[in-house]
Amino acid sequence: MDEVVVRLATLDDAEEIRRIYNYEVEHTTHTFDLVPRTLEDQQAWLQERAGALGVLVAELGGRVVGFSSLSEYRPRAAYRTSVESSVYVDETVRGRGVGRRLMRELVGLAQARGFHTMIARIAGGHQASVQLHEAVGFTTVGTEREVGRKFGGWLDVAVMQRMLVADETPPRA
Repeated sequence: MDEVVVRLATLDDAEEIRRIYNYEVEHTTHTFDLVPRTLEDQQAWLQERAGALGVLVAELGGRVVGFSSLSEYRPRAAYRTSVESSVYVDETVRGRGVGRRLMRELVGLAQARGFHTMIARIAGGHQASVQLHEAVGFTTVGTEREVGRKFGGWLDVAVMQRMLVADETPPRA
């Protein structure tokens, strides 16, 4: 198997990130977005995360097969040391360690950039995503009941958190 290479995303990655994300929009409840992104939308999304935030991509055999990102948790100033994380992996390579590698690198990026805590919001029923986050040190801190509606059904959201500062607990392998 080829080695997964993780690096910071560039604007040149927008189309591949869009391809992966739009699959999730159109076919899953992994995201609550209902409308696929245009290339311009995806480029703007990447530019919004430049600077202190960040987007990572995973390549396998030279092809972008996943991405993870840090986003503003909430717009008010007191939340600036908290970030929300996201991770998406191309459905053709799931189960091959791409998501875990992306999340490990994203935690390191958040720590290096001085953030205090990471929040992940996972649509209910996605146990693989919950397990992935647990493997990199996140714990469940709550559940938001029936806060989203997609494909005709109500969706819960599991809220998970990982402290970054003075965190002595190493992630599980």
